[in-house]
Amino acid sequence: MTFHKTARLIGAALLAALAGTASAQDVDFSGKTIEWVVPFPEGGGSGTVARYMLPYLTKYMPGNPTVVIRNIPGAGSITGANEFAARARPNGQEILITSASTQFPYLLGDPRARYDYTKWEPLMVAPTGGVVYLPTGFGVNDASELKQLEGTELVYGSQGPTSLDLVPMIAFELMGLDVRYVFGMPGRSDGRLAFERGEATIDYQTSSAYLTNVVPLVEEGKAVPMFSWGVIDENGDFARDPTFPDIPHFVEAYEMMHGEPPSGIIFDVYKAVFGSGFAAQKPVVIPQGTPPEIIETYRQAFAEMIEDPEFQENKGEVLGEYQMAVGDAAVRLYELATTMPDEARDWLQTYLADEYDVRF
Repeated sequence: MTFHKTARLIGAALLAALAGTASAQDVDFSGKTIEWVVPFPEGGGSGTVARYMLPYLTKYMPGNPTVVIRNIPGAGSITGANEFAARARPNGQEILITSASTQFPYLLGDPRARYDYTKWEPLMVAPTGGVVYLPTGFGVNDASELKQLEGTELVYGSQGPTSLDLVPMIAFELMGLDVRYVFGMPGRSDGRLAFERGEATIDYQTSSAYLTNVVPLVEEGKAVPMFSWGVIDENGDFARDPTFPDIPHFVEAYEMMHGEPPSGIIFDVYKAVFGSGFAAQKPVVIPQGTPPEIIETYRQAFAEMIEDPEFQENKGEVLGEYQMAVGDAAVRLYELATTMPDEARDWLQTYLADEYDVRF
C-alpha cells in the first residue's frame, strides 16, 4: 500500500471518529460567504459548471450563504490551484473546482504544480464523455474490425501531448494503432474540421460536440463511431456512456479487437489519464483539515442538489446526461483521477520524453 493511500485511509478513519462529536445538523452558514475558486478564465467549462451549480449550493447549504466565483487563470489552471493550496483556510468558506488540465500536471510530476490532491477532500465529482470515430472509407464498421488497420498510418489532429488528447494518445498506443499526431490544433473542433477535410483520419469529440457535429456526419455516411471512453460505475468498473448506450466503451472495444481485456502498465496509465480526463474530470474539493461536520454538510448539499428536479431538468446542456458522484462514489472516482502507480508514471514520463521530447 502506498504512503498516500495509507494516509487517506488514516484520514478517513479520523473523520469517522470525529463525526461522533459533531454533525452536519450543527452547521450554519447564515451570513457567510463561500468563495468558489475556478482556476481558469471566465467562460470556460469549469466556470460554466460552477456557475450552474452556484444557486443550488446556496439553496441547500444551511443558512443559504452567498456563493461567489473567483477566477484565477494562469498556466492552464496551475496558478489558481497553487494559490488555493497555499492560501485556502480549512473553515468551509473556500472550495475549488479543478479539471483534467489541473490533474494531468500533478499526475505527471510537473514541478510547477505545487498542490497535492491528497491534501484536499472531494465533495462532488462530475464526469464527461466522448466518442472516437473513423471515416467510412476504411470499411471498418465497428471495433471488432479495427485489426484491418494494422499497417495503416492514421492521422490525428491534436492540441498537444500533455493536453486532454493524452487520453486518446494512450488509448491508441494500447490498442496498437499506428497514429501520427499533428500537434498545434487550437481546440478539438479544429481536429474535427481536419477530419472533415480529409487531413485527419481518426478523431474524437466530447459528448456535446459529437452529438452536434459528428452525428450528422454519421447519418450522411461520412463517419462511423468506434467506441466511447465510457464511464466508471458505482462499483468502480468501466461501463457504457449513458449518452451513447449503443456504442461500446474503450475496454469493450479493446477486447473486441484483441480477444482479451487490456492489462499491464500501459492500461494502468490509461486508467489514470481516463479518470482525470473523463470519468472524474471536474472534482470539487475542500482543504484537508476542514471539520468533518462541514465536509458532511457540503456533501449533503451536493447530494440534494443532484436530486433537485429543476437541476436535473436543465443540466443537460451544461453537464450532459451524466450522473455526478457524491459520497463514497465521489471518493472512489477522485482517487482514480488523482493517483497513478509509480511504475505507470515512470512509463508515461519516459514515453512522452522519448516520443515527443516532453520532459519534466
